[in-house]
Amino acid sequence: MDFLKILKDIETIDPEITDRLNPRRAAIKNITSFGSKVALSALPFALGTLFNKAYGQTSNSVNDVLNFALTLEYLESEFYIKGNSSLAFTTGTAGNSAAAAALKQIQADESAHVTFLVNTIKANNGTPVTKPNFDFTANGTFNDVFENYATYLAVAQVFEDTGVRAYKGQAPNLLGNKVYLTAALGIHAVEARHASHIRQMRRAFAASGVTGVITPWISLGANGQANDSGVPAADDNFKGEDNVMQGGLDVTTLNGATTGTKTSKKIAVESFDEPLSKEAVSAIAGMFIKP
Repeated sequence: MDFLKILKDIETIDPEITDRLNPRRAAIKNITSFGSKVALSALPFALGTLFNKAYGQTSNSVNDVLNFALTLEYLESEFYIKGNSSLAFTTGTAGNSAAAAALKQIQADESAHVTFLVNTIKANNGTPVTKPNFDFTANGTFNDVFENYATYLAVAQVFEDTGVRAYKGQAPNLLGNKVYLTAALGIHAVEARHASHIRQMRRAFAASGVTGVITPWISLGANGQANDSGVPAADDNFKGEDNVMQGGLDVTTLNGATTGTKTSKKIAVESFDEPLSKEAVSAIAGMFIKP
C-alpha cells in the first residue's frame, strides 16, 4: 500500500485534504517513521481513523449549528425591526442622528445574516428552522422595552453579547468545514462590533442608569464578577467571563504593565472573551421565545 500515492490521488479530488487532516499534518510528514511503528495490516484502520476525523462532520451536524445561529439571528433581526419603529427609538434617538443611524445599520446587518443563513442551509440540503414567535418583554421582565430607550438598549446589549459568545462557542463544531467556519467567524466579528457599539451607546445615554459604568468591552462588574451588562435578569446566564485561565496559564501570574506588579484580574478578564455553551445561550434566548 503506497500511502503517499493515496494521499496524492485524494488531493486531486479534494485539494484541502491536508488542511482537513491538520493538526495531524505532523503525522503525515513523518509517515515513514509512522509506518515503521505500525504493522502494515493496521494501516487501513489508521487511515480510516484519520479520514473519519477529517470528514466526520456530516451535513446534518453543520446544519444543526447553522440553524442554532439562525434562531439567534431571527431573534436579533426581529428585535431591531420592531424596536426601530417603536416609541423607544423615536424618542430616544430624537436629535441624535448617529444613534439612529447605528441602530438602523445593526438592523440591516442582522437581517442580512438571516438571509445568508437561510440560503446557506438550503444550499447544504438542509431545512431552515421556522422563525419562532417572540416575546421581547421576556414574560414581563422588560415590559417597557419598546417604550423606554434605556430598556431597549439594555436588551439589545443582552442579545449582542450573547451572539458574540454563542458564535465563539459553536466555532469548534465547524472546524471540519473551512467555508462555513470562515463565514461564521465573519458574522462573529460583526456581532462583536455591534456589542461594543451598543455598550458605548448605553454608557453615553444619560438616562441609562449605567453611564460611565458599562464599557465597550466586557469587564468586572461592581460585584467583582463578569458579565457587567447591568441587566440582572440575564446576568445569571452569563457565566464564565471572569475566567483568568487561558491555555492552562493563569493570566494573573504574568507580569503587569507596571514594573513589579502582576496582571490584575480586571485586565485578565478584559483581555480575553469567553465562549458561551449552547445550553446557556438557549436559556437566554428562551427568555424571549414564546412556548
